Amino acid sequence: MPKVALYNMEGKQIGDVELNESIFGAEVNTSALHTIVKNYLANQRQGTQSTKTRSEVRGGGIKPWRQKGTGRARQGSIRATQWIKGGIALGPKPRDYRYSVNKKLKAIALKSALSSKVNEGAFIVVDDIAVDEIKTKKIVAMLKNLKVESKALIVTNEKNDNVVKSANNIQGVATTFMGSLNVYDILKYDTMVISKDAVSKIEEVYA
Repeated sequence: MPKVALYNMEGKQIGDVELNESIFGAEVNTSALHTIVKNYLANQRQGTQSTKTRSEVRGGGIKPWRQKGTGRARQGSIRATQWIKGGIALGPKPRDYRYSVNKKLKAIALKSALSSKVNEGAFIVVDDIAVDEIKTKKIVAMLKNLKVESKALIVTNEKNDNVVKSANNIQGVATTFMGSLNVYDILKYDTMVISKDAVSKIEEVYA
């Protein structure tokens, strides 16, 4: 069973935490990770790109010259696709890129992502992540105390506005909570700083 150190916000080790092996010690399934990240990115796409077809481009209602006798190729409109400022053939139109994947695959990918962080030694458990007021320097101090120097994802059990707003101005640092935790964010950030109660909630939901 994986075991990691338990820290407080001052960076002092106050104990150890035994992690559920089926979640934090699972075999890393790279295929599942790839599928879920691809799905996440597709679902983030707005799909609002659009081009105009020849029927939507302004102008071109009259035939530019007569059909025969000019020596030039026949043309029906100056807004046909081969003309400058003409319509676009087969261009993008607004569409929905979203698609779904099954829950079992999502769970496998999440366990793989969490296990990879534990294996890399980039999974830091903090007894309680909380600030009484919105103070960026308190989150900066916590990360410094924990010796986190790279991009970090701070995870709390429930959304904490003080923590979110305190971390907003720190470059390379993002916050999330258990209900919004996703594979993409776990893999995107080098280090994961998570509260002890969030770990317990993950084990309760995915065990």
